[in-house]
Amino acid sequence: MARIAGIDLRMEKRIEIALTDIYGIGRVRALDILASAKVEPDRRVKDLTEQEASRIRQIIDRQGRVEGDLRQEVQMNIKRLIEIGSYRGLRHRRNMPVRGQKTKTNARTRKGPRRLAVKKKQVARH
Repeated sequence: MARIAGIDLRMEKRIEIALTDIYGIGRVRALDILASAKVEPDRRVKDLTEQEASRIRQIIDRQGRVEGDLRQEVQMNIKRLIEIGSYRGLRHRRNMPVRGQKTKTNARTRKGPRRLAVKKKQVARH
């Protein structure tokens, strides 16, 4: 199993698609990495030689943050927004959409299940 950036890549996948399992690498960046490493995108992970895998690892290490470092940076940015009290930070704190979406009817993913108003029964008096 090929292990790149701390992630075990699935052996039956094409290397172009398998690289996208790494947080911070999408299709375009995967293709750029493979072009730099001189590896065809159509090759399967199981068909990679050790030299090709090490070239891919080196390029990913040189290009920038992926996986844990990138996740940590994103969390630090969110924490900074919350601490300075910006509008985006308040939206993060309240667990609501951050990027200007309407919330009157949608946003169920962020807001959670609907909380229905419970009506009290009228007690009959004699």
